Amino acid sequence: MRTSVAPRVSLYGLLSAYTVSLFGTRLTMIALPWLVLVTSGSASQTGLVVFAEAVPLVLGKALAGPLIDRFGARRFSVSADLASAAVIATVPLCHWLGVLPYGLLLALSTLLGLARGPGDVAKRTLTPETAEAAGMPLERVSGMVGTLERLAGTAGPAAGGAVVAFFDPVWALAVNAVTFLVSSLIIAATAPRRAPAPAEAADAAPEDEERYLDRLRAGLRFLRQDRLLRSIAVMLSVTNLIDAAYGSLLIPVWAKETGGGPAAIGALGSVFGIAAVGGSALATALAHRLRRRPTYVIAFLLAGPPRFLVLAFHLPLWTVLAVAVLDGLAIGFVNPILNAVLMERIPRPLLGRVSALTDSVGSAGVPLGPILAGFLVSLAGLGPVLIGCAALYLGSTVLPALRPHWRELDDRPPSPAVTPEPDDHKAPAP
Repeated sequence: MRTSVAPRVSLYGLLSAYTVSLFGTRLTMIALPWLVLVTSGSASQTGLVVFAEAVPLVLGKALAGPLIDRFGARRFSVSADLASAAVIATVPLCHWLGVLPYGLLLALSTLLGLARGPGDVAKRTLTPETAEAAGMPLERVSGMVGTLERLAGTAGPAAGGAVVAFFDPVWALAVNAVTFLVSSLIIAATAPRRAPAPAEAADAAPEDEERYLDRLRAGLRFLRQDRLLRSIAVMLSVTNLIDAAYGSLLIPVWAKETGGGPAAIGALGSVFGIAAVGGSALATALAHRLRRRPTYVIAFLLAGPPRFLVLAFHLPLWTVLAVAVLDGLAIGFVNPILNAVLMERIPRPLLGRVSALTDSVGSAGVPLGPILAGFLVSLAGLGPVLIGCAALYLGSTVLPALRPHWRELDDRPPSPAVTPEPDDHKAPAP
């Protein structure tokens, strides 16, 4: 039984909270490294601050799952956002007071990663209940979230750059603290709440008494035994490592070698970002009507190897940009499919911990991607590394999907019934 807010309010609340928190996070991704760079003048110290946030973010996701299941995604999301707001607000406060040594900044970056990663997972764990409340397919709600994620990823850095250029990086961090606070208030007010039935309450007692490590092991055991989820997690760990290397290192090296410079980097990022927003919007409208496995394979064939190959063979910029458009449109169909499969296959009592572990495994290679790519480029040159990335992308995304257990990607549960709102307006049709 639900304690309720209107179905549309739950959906719009989740989408609004995602948008606000992601937008603020993108501000910090620009502002925090720039603050370190202008105050210390050290590229190595700047990189260490980014690393100090990235590694705890991955670990925090993995370790938060049992707590999300224990206390509920809504309560945990609110708490994580409040903690993130407090941590990020401490940076400008200490800066204005003149007491922000580099060691404190490293510690705050670590705490921010520990709070932000679990908060992101908790919001994602709210997706199935929100989709059920709105009577909408998971692919459609995941597509909406993905569209907003792409939009924040495109607009956030631009806004962050503007705030840093016209004001100060410290003000961008202050804005991020406000966005986390607003996100927590939205989730607290709009997220679906479940009041357990008497039988559920009785069944929940042993789980409440179960030790944290036992709950974590239960999540690991489920992930290890589900071949499809395990394959998806491994695939994501490889592709995210390559994507981190591509965006942070390979594109800048390509732009320098070809003479395109920052203008080429900006054009490529803008074209891809706009196309990715369009692709996510298309997926929101169409993904739930398409067969998942063929759509997944086609999307990764278009979004994977071509973008590396056009850089490897130094094709003209217009060709690179055209491929970036195709890449953005295609990749928008992947996340709605994968997120829907994850949420459907994981039992609701295990949803927090298994989705957190999957997310953590998928993100594990992100901090290492640029470092590994830099070493390989210095050793073998840009062209061979780009060709190797294209081959590895193909081998980790498309080839595994040809195996028999990936046919389960097309399994769908029965569509939920649409729940009418109290004012007799119908929920959005899928």
